[in-house]
Amino acid sequence: DSVEIDWGDGSPLTWVRRVNGPIGPSGVPQGEFVRPGLKRNLYITEHTYPGFGHFRIGFTDPNRIADICNVNDPNSVSVKFYIETTVTLVNEQFGGTNNSPLLFQFPIDEACVGQPFKHNPGAFDPDGDSLAFRLIAPLEGPQDDVPLYEFPNMVEPGPANNLSINPVTGDILWDAPQKPCIYNIAILIIDYRNGQALDSVIRDMQIIVEECDNRPPTIQVIDEICVVAGKKVEFDVTATDPDINPQQSLLLSAQGALFDLPNNPAQFVTSPDPAIPPVLGIFSWQTSCEDISNQPYFVVFKAVDNHPNPLADLKTVVIRVVGPPPEDVQAEPLTGEIEVSWELPYICESAEDEYFRGFSIWRREGSNPFVTDTCSPGMDGYGYTRIARFHEDSEGGRYVLKDTDVERGRTYCYRIMAEFARLTALGQNYNNVDGLPSEEICAQLARDVPLMTHVDVTNTDATNGQIQIRWTRPNPSDLDTVQNPGPYRFRLLRGAGLGNNPGTPIPGASFSSPTFAGLTDTAFLDAGGLNTLTQGYVYSVEFSVNGGDVIDNPNAASSIFLTILSSDNQNYLQWNEDVPWENIEYTILRQNPGSQTFDSIGTTQLQEFTDDGLTNGEEYCYFIRALGTYGLTDFPDSLVNRSQISCAIPLDTTPPCSPSLEVENICNTTEPIAPEEEFTNFLEWTNPNETCPKTDDVIGYRLYYAPLPNSPLEQLATISSSDQLNFQHQPENGVAGCYAITAIDSFDNESPIDTIICVDNCPFYELPNVFTPNGDSQNDLWIPFPYRFIDRIELQVFNRWGVKVFQSSNPDILWNGTDLNGKELTEGTYFYTCILFENRGGTLIQLPETLSGYVEIIRGN
Repeated sequence: DSVEIDWGDGSPLTWVRRVNGPIGPSGVPQGEFVRPGLKRNLYITEHTYPGFGHFRIGFTDPNRIADICNVNDPNSVSVKFYIETTVTLVNEQFGGTNNSPLLFQFPIDEACVGQPFKHNPGAFDPDGDSLAFRLIAPLEGPQDDVPLYEFPNMVEPGPANNLSINPVTGDILWDAPQKPCIYNIAILIIDYRNGQALDSVIRDMQIIVEECDNRPPTIQVIDEICVVAGKKVEFDVTATDPDINPQQSLLLSAQGALFDLPNNPAQFVTSPDPAIPPVLGIFSWQTSCEDISNQPYFVVFKAVDNHPNPLADLKTVVIRVVGPPPEDVQAEPLTGEIEVSWELPYICESAEDEYFRGFSIWRREGSNPFVTDTCSPGMDGYGYTRIARFHEDSEGGRYVLKDTDVERGRTYCYRIMAEFARLTALGQNYNNVDGLPSEEICAQLARDVPLMTHVDVTNTDATNGQIQIRWTRPNPSDLDTVQNPGPYRFRLLRGAGLGNNPGTPIPGASFSSPTFAGLTDTAFLDAGGLNTLTQGYVYSVEFSVNGGDVIDNPNAASSIFLTILSSDNQNYLQWNEDVPWENIEYTILRQNPGSQTFDSIGTTQLQEFTDDGLTNGEEYCYFIRALGTYGLTDFPDSLVNRSQISCAIPLDTTPPCSPSLEVENICNTTEPIAPEEEFTNFLEWTNPNETCPKTDDVIGYRLYYAPLPNSPLEQLATISSSDQLNFQHQPENGVAGCYAITAIDSFDNESPIDTIICVDNCPFYELPNVFTPNGDSQNDLWIPFPYRFIDRIELQVFNRWGVKVFQSSNPDILWNGTDLNGKELTEGTYFYTCILFENRGGTLIQLPETLSGYVEIIRGN
């Protein structure tokens, strides 16, 4: 009837009484049964902390239940049950409010052997913080895992026993239990704000798995829906069951925070009792501006059958509520500025808690008429720049922004977006939320200058290329012909390349009229010996009045210049242009074999395209056709321009994937007593044709060898067949050395050296502890046992008084028992030390271990 709480601040533990259910004989509430065998107990108390900080609140029960097979099996009842919540108490003046996540699903569930099991804790954060989910081992104390814990999929593991959790939604799928028993799992739910972990909650739950002749029901429902605040969400949920003999009844239900909202709770209408499937439910929720959030809402639908061993299906529906776009956006060019305005009031500006923070205004040069996606609010990635934020100025009954950072002849396009955020007590924002952007509106300052519309390559040639240029005359209503009298003249200028080149006048490209009415939209075919094959050109129109006064030289426009990078069976196309309008779509056209015609092979909004599946060695020719727009309502919105024709031949210049190499020798085995001549390195590798999806034409390999790790690799051998996957090598001095391998394809491309494998000798040297130098030809010399990879030694032998009596550098030793002067030594025990050296690649290397011991001379006299 009571639990003991550790508040994590050093204060005494607190006993908390149960508060729910009918009053028992002892006067204490007894809890509430939610179904037979399952009771929910509620404990409520209050604690005051001494100050702000991060605290761990924990609760321990001295015993878990018995027969949990993945916790200290078979003695789970002796293991403590511990759960905890960490909470950050923040200063609301600066950090806002902070609540722990709420969990709406009961922590106990049932499953059947061999059938998939699904569960979701039904977590929701009232502050709009994001939640992340992962499985952990259950605890018996703070940071103390229960003993002998196995995740459920490790009990009788196998390919049919898999356990996973969706880190975003919290959906748990166990497909499928293999052994009937009771299992425990623990879910760590982490609360993030602004990318930083704030709090956490541990949910410890039981899964009761039994043998049963039952299959789980199935729920059909949408996965995700995105809605603009103020709109109603409504969809059907259908539950069916595969077991029809006998027919089972299903209880369909829904859980989630949306059903507990104070102002506009969601509704789920379905049969309150188990019903024969199919069982239909209707979910509905009238959203409001207060529901806008940077985090989705989750609704968990559950269908449970009425089998003696009931099974369930769960489906989590993700619901996102976004801020509405501002309406009726207008842009009016004025003298030296563009006035942008939109509808006042904004539908969500009167939301409770001052959730609406104002508008951000986004601008770009040229149009990007993308279609807004309700599931992806915000303006990132569309090429716009934010020029104002939290803007709420109004004038004349409309919201207004006056953009003065503008220039003549340029097209400016705007979108408006509402911004929302929660507030700290001091009015600082946190958990910011972007609304949907408005429709795009574009404008120019008074169009009293000509505008370029076309720079279209009509002939590709190194010396006789041609480009069609078109432009419009100034807008008659924008040019003051009184202050700017005639005669009027257009003069076309050209520069080489795509940069901001002012260019020089083109001979013959000057057009005059004594009156403005005589000026028309003009076209000019530039055929002045252009090299359109290898370079692009940039053009601008100089407009003069009054016989020579240049009004402006507006933004230049270049041709589209296409370049091609060829590789194995593909051509990578990339193009560039510098134009005052926005090219919104590119069509890639490729020449048909044996014909002068071109057909489209794809469209893109990017300035790149990969044409693959080609035949190496054949030539392919392309050009790009761009569709552009200024985004102005009174201006042509289909500006079509073409690049030059560019050709390329795909060749395989891409190296193949590297083989994976392994090196084995007798040192890796349990038979290290073989003589040196039997020591060989056995090399084996993989075939990239079989292991790498990007490689299919390896025809051989090159092997490389270096005697020492720091010495350069040199080619050891060439393997001329991709099917040969092994090689034997016996270095001159043991097996020590380093190996690498590369793959060679049919175009002689060589893969990089991916890994260098170094192997070492396994030196062996051992001395006997006695010899008998008595002339009987039996054990007369002190010699080592058969040794390996020892090239030199430094042996010293001492008598019992520490006097050196023998030394040698010969690894065979051959000591006959005489001292350094050739005199026979007496019988007895002598001490020795022996330093060993091996030969690696022609270099003597001292082994780290020095041999030492005793040898006894026995003469038998």
